[in-house]
Amino acid sequence: MVSPPSRSSTAFAFPLVTPGDIVPVLLGGLAVALVSFADTSVLSRIAGVVGALAVATLSMFAPTLLENLPRTTLAAVAIASAIAQIEIADLRRINRIQRWEFWLSMGCLAGVAVVGLFPGIGLAIVIAVVEFLWDGWRPHFADLGRVDGVKGYHDITRYPDARVVPGLVLFRWDAPLFFANVELFRNRVLDSVAASPTPVKWVVVGAEPITSVDVTAADTLDELDSALHAAGIDLCFAEMKDPVKDKLKRFGLFARLGGERFFATVGEAVSSFVNAPQSNGWTGGSALKLRWSDTHEPVPSVPVH
Repeated sequence: MVSPPSRSSTAFAFPLVTPGDIVPVLLGGLAVALVSFADTSVLSRIAGVVGALAVATLSMFAPTLLENLPRTTLAAVAIASAIAQIEIADLRRINRIQRWEFWLSMGCLAGVAVVGLFPGIGLAIVIAVVEFLWDGWRPHFADLGRVDGVKGYHDITRYPDARVVPGLVLFRWDAPLFFANVELFRNRVLDSVAASPTPVKWVVVGAEPITSVDVTAADTLDELDSALHAAGIDLCFAEMKDPVKDKLKRFGLFARLGGERFFATVGEAVSSFVNAPQSNGWTGGSALKLRWSDTHEPVPSVPVH
């Protein structure tokens, strides 16, 4: 306390919190929580507990003890606490490996200095949420193919010599599917189908990176399946996690598509496609032998481009 206490502050009492006090209290709690999350070591947690007990003890039993303490002393304590949170070496490391996060921290610092503690922290939170949504809105995606000497299926833009199976599009989406990005997902799948050098029969989505699907995404997947089915194309999924399958079952989409369209691995999906009747008529191209260690499936002969 920096001024003579009022009569009501000389004795312990529970304060009356009015509706107008709720927002400042919540903002203060948020600021304390953010500082706590910034340093979660055992010693910092012990120090926090000790500090809270000390403040509570002073407030209850010695409310006038600090009334003559100069404001400059309290300001020095606050500044020292803030400086202790600044890690110059960490800032240099962040600037070297992820410049965007460095400038986010600088923006938070500038916001606190210019507009105050709570608005500055709030501004940093908003920027961080926008950056997170942007990454989810515009994730990485790829068409996949086989590369000689490399196990598995890989991005054909990174491996120009990768070979693809005629009539089969292997598409990987590296993010959860939700309302903000599912339209982009649909458009990119259709673009991959349109860019295929041969008529497409199957589209297999490598779904291992897809960790969640919301209702809007499930509805769009249903629409995409209908559009592809009208063009004579089957939409399939490989390596989808069981929790995501559980969501599709709750949405009714799993039964709508059929369990036979879900494969444990991309290699299993390729083997099923190659052995399907519509693949038997293809000629031309070299034959790619899929090894057991690559697909865990019987070794088929795959026509490729």
